[in-house]
Amino acid sequence: MRRSDSPAPIKPPLRLRIFPSPAALPLPVYRDFVDMLYSMAVPIFGLGAVFVGICVLVGLELGNGFLLVLAGLGALTTFLRLATLRAYGRSGPVDDFDTLRRWERRYAIGNYASAILLALLNVVAISSHYPLLHLITVSLVFSFGAGIVSRTSVRPAICVTSLLLATVPTIIALALHALTSHATLLHSELFLIEAFIVAMITGLSLQTVGHLYRSAVEHHTARHDMAKLARTDALTGLSNRLLLRELFQQHAATALRTKHLVALHYLDLDGFKAINDRFGHPAGDALLEQVARRLERIVRSEDVVARLGGDEFVVLQVDLSDESEAELLARRIIREIGKPYLVDEIEMLISVSVGIATAPKLGIELERLLACADGALYRAKAGGKARALFCAEADAAKADIAA
Repeated sequence: MRRSDSPAPIKPPLRLRIFPSPAALPLPVYRDFVDMLYSMAVPIFGLGAVFVGICVLVGLELGNGFLLVLAGLGALTTFLRLATLRAYGRSGPVDDFDTLRRWERRYAIGNYASAILLALLNVVAISSHYPLLHLITVSLVFSFGAGIVSRTSVRPAICVTSLLLATVPTIIALALHALTSHATLLHSELFLIEAFIVAMITGLSLQTVGHLYRSAVEHHTARHDMAKLARTDALTGLSNRLLLRELFQQHAATALRTKHLVALHYLDLDGFKAINDRFGHPAGDALLEQVARRLERIVRSEDVVARLGGDEFVVLQVDLSDESEAELLARRIIREIGKPYLVDEIEMLISVSVGIATAPKLGIELERLLACADGALYRAKAGGKARALFCAEADAAKADIAA
């Protein structure tokens, strides 16, 4: 695989759509955003408690049964939302878009329910013309709006819909109440002004959602890109030593539990230096990229291919029942890597030597296994190249001395 010399296309700036598709986001970023939704236990409980308290207090004082019904619905909604948050936390890491979308929809339903209940409370408060209650409930709408904009803007569809469900009925109720006659001075004018203020703040909040969403996507995407760059080889895109270590630790722990083996194949290309010297580093880099792609095609999806540097690669073969499976893979690697390459219309030939060490048979320390496999690799190259050898006791002893 050759790298193109043409400049990469310039991506258009990210623009907010009212209902952006989750598929437009990298999976790790989308998972971060859903995680953020499900970290709202304290705000959800606080809003629910205040809502229920207001409905019960005012419902009993005014003898309004509808407010008591709203209190019951508010308590039930809050309980179900908190239970959903708990279920998400106990479900473990989610690694696919479809499951994340289902969790996002569950959160959205709860948020919409809270917004509708809050709107109904405001309609009742405004129509009853109880000034202190009116002041508290409209303030509650402002608090709800500010909260969802700051915390839920990472999912704009939920944020915008919830905001409109809470504010639009409130605006309409204020405007309609302004049309009723009342002895209070400037009654109609002041209610119309209040309706205008709520509408204006709603509009400004919608603009803020767009800005916060763009900022969040850029920040989280950049953070995950930097994390990926720190764990991948810049030339081939394969795992580097850091990511290899992390993945090895995971697979080694699994191997200990399941009584299976993990095989570490240490690869060194035979004849690569001669090609690099003859055709130059760009040709050598292109050849290394092709080697990387072949290795990725050879192994299973659960196996790991890493580049340690230069022409040295590591293949981490997991979930083995017997060492013979490692030997079969090593032979296939030797066969496939030894096939001709075409770089700048020039056919090139190389081979590969392989040293193999297995865990937990030789321990579960990556550096020791690398040293053991390197010793076997050295013997394979000395014995004629294009060979695969397992770590022997002498290789393990040398690894222990080096450690």
